[in-house]
Order: sequence, then structure tokens, then C-alpha cells
Amino acid sequence: MSAQIWPPISHEQLIKEEEDSLKAAELEWLLEDLQAALASLKSGLEECLAILNVQEPGTTLALSTLRSETVKGFVTRVGARVVKGDISLRISSLAPPRGQASYPLRISSPLPLPQLSALLTLLNQALDIIDISTWTGDPRNGSFISGQLRLLAETIDESKAVMKGGEDAVGGKWWEDDFAGDETVWHLALSSFIHSLKTWGGRIFTPPLPPTLSPHLTLTPTSLLLTVRTLTPSPSPSTPNPSSTPTGSSSATITGLSLRTRLTQILAPMPAPTHDEADRLFVYKSQEVRVREKVRVESQDPSLMAVGAKLSAVGHAVEGWRVKLGIVMGEEMDGE
Repeated sequence: MSAQIWPPISHEQLIKEEEDSLKAAELEWLLEDLQAALASLKSGLEECLAILNVQEPGTTLALSTLRSETVKGFVTRVGARVVKGDISLRISSLAPPRGQASYPLRISSPLPLPQLSALLTLLNQALDIIDISTWTGDPRNGSFISGQLRLLAETIDESKAVMKGGEDAVGGKWWEDDFAGDETVWHLALSSFIHSLKTWGGRIFTPPLPPTLSPHLTLTPTSLLLTVRTLTPSPSPSTPNPSSTPTGSSSATITGLSLRTRLTQILAPMPAPTHDEADRLFVYKSQEVRVREKVRVESQDPSLMAVGAKLSAVGHAVEGWRVKLGIVMGEEMDGE
């Protein structure tokens, strides 16, 4: 006596059903294995947060130019703030106070680093994505987990982009002083608003910054970057560079300069600028200015180096799991 299936199933259909059954079993095994991997990824991201959220006494970094005393000093970072700093500047276009050989630049109040605050926010978002993938959503749903992995990969890529810095990063536009911040927008808008206090210098630096001086602290993937600019008023009304100034800005001269500073600007020789911002016009404190001198000093930060390496490892692991899941589910990766 033989058992037969009715209606009969073709050989091709039988093979397809067997393949679908194998894929379903493989997907179930892969999703179970992925849960253990998500726990490892979460541990890596938590280590990044612990490294960046260093507590007192913080990390002290030297900020000094090589083979010169143009910039010489240090800053101390605690979490996403610089809590202390003492820097001496010897720049030809910056007159030191009477009786001193260099211009003192001391950080007397905590200086927020919006770039680092944005990075911490993104890392916390990545942890939330993992928690949702593990506890809130259905961990056995392949489409749901695939979407979560894509969102996690995008968040990690955005975190690495924030670490690269540049003008497009949070707090990267040194010439902006926007005080129209809404306190309800907490994470990035408030950080940018607080960061703008630095350029005014009245609450952060001692002595208060003159209007011709702009120090700017940002991050690179491996270091803390200090850029010191001395400014000069635009010599004549001109059309602002759209990439550097907002539309509708009017030209003006920097006011409030002491007699000694004005005489220094008049009598000191004006060498031809050699930096990359020599041809750009900026609006700084509602005034049209040009950058007269620009000095960049980097200090290697072991914490940033460790976080960059861990983020790269986590990013590679996430991409690997996305490829595996895409193959089993028959999905194509973005850009492939």
C-alpha cells in the first residue's frame, strides 16, 4: 500500500517547498544567533559612552604648537564639557595686555562641546534601537529586525560623521551666534545655543575676548582641535559669500576696540594671508569680518581614539549581520 498526495505536487514545486522550509529554519536560527550578537553590540556602545563620559578629574590635554610658542597651554575635558583651560597666545595681529608677553586665554566656566553632546545623543539612540530590537518588537520577525539593523547602521554612520567634524557638523560654524534657541529643543539646538556663548566670551573666557579674537574648540576622529582666529573688519562693503554669511547681512566695522588695539591694527604690517579662509567673508557678531590670522592646534585624545576604533568595529559587525540576513531573506543591500 502506498501513500499518495492528492492533488499531486510537481517535482519543481516540491523542491521549492523544501527550499522555503530550509530558509525558514535558517532564518529562525540566524535571528536567535543575532540576539546574542546584539548583546555584544550593546556592550560595545556602552563602553563608548563610559569612555566619553569621563568624570572628575577628567582628561587633561596639551594644546601647543610645534617648534613655536604661538599657542601654548592645556585644557581639561570632563564628559562633553571643557571645565578648565589655560592657554597663552603669541600672535602678531593680537596685542597682549600691557606688561605681558603673550595674550592669556583662560576658561573660567564650563565650555560645552556641542559636537560631543551630539555624539552622546546618537550613541544613546543606538542603544535604544538595540533595546527595541530585543525587548519591544518581535525578535523573530525577519523584516522587523532587518529594518532595525538598517536604522542602527545609519545611526552609527551618523555618529562617525559627527566625529569627523567640519563646518557641517554641530557647532562647526564658528562665525554663527544664534541666540534664538527654543529651550524645548534640548539635545542639539540647546547645545548649539550654549556653544554660541563661547564666541562672545563674556561668560566663558577670562579676560573677556576682544571682538577681534575667536577661539574655537571642535573634535576630529582622534583629537581635540583648537582653532584660533584673529579678525579684521571688512575694508569695504561687499557682497557676502553665500556659503559663509546669511542673506541680507549688512556690512559694518567692529566696534568697541580699545585705542591700543586700533593703533596695533593700523600700524602693524598686514602680511598676505596664507590660510584657507583668506578669501572668505564672514558675519561675526553682526559684523562683516575677514580672518587675518588662523592657527590650528590638535591634541591627541586617547578617549576619542578608543571610541573611534570601537565604533568602526560595531559598524562592521552590524553591516555583516545585515548582509547575512539579506542573503537568507533574499533582500538586496542599499547601494548593491
